[in-house]
Amino acid sequence: MPAPPAAVVVPAMPAQRRHGVLHTIGNVLWLLLAGIWMAAAYVIAGVIQCITVIGIPFGIQSFKLAGYALWPFGRTVVERPDRDAGLSCLGNVIWFVFAGIWLALGHVLTGVLLCLTIIGIPFGIASFKLAGLALTPFGKMVVPSDAPLPAGTRVYLTV
Repeated sequence: MPAPPAAVVVPAMPAQRRHGVLHTIGNVLWLLLAGIWMAAAYVIAGVIQCITVIGIPFGIQSFKLAGYALWPFGRTVVERPDRDAGLSCLGNVIWFVFAGIWLALGHVLTGVLLCLTIIGIPFGIASFKLAGLALTPFGKMVVPSDAPLPAGTRVYLTV
């Protein structure tokens, strides 16, 4: 009687790599469905803001958000530990009037359109989360989701 075949053992994929693969798939789908358009809106807003000297800090913030809007999965938005609350508040008020409301409306419209399909619902929810960030981006920074955070750091947004 022949011996039974030896069991084939397939090594499990490490959890960190598995999350990286899922983030990449999510980011590629996001890029095709909404990311490229929202990133383009942030870049256009940034170029317009950089026309004046006073608008340059707002343009730089817009370019940072363009990168996050292009590839959001696997990254987290946290409060900056070195932020000045007064300056962040002033910057957010000015940003809200000149760019924030329009970019947030773009995220809301994109989110509604994405939620029309079953596959787009998670991306629509992500777009709604990004609308909140589009309203008040000053005083926050984007870090990798698996980065160690100092104690007391407030997480603002995880997509």
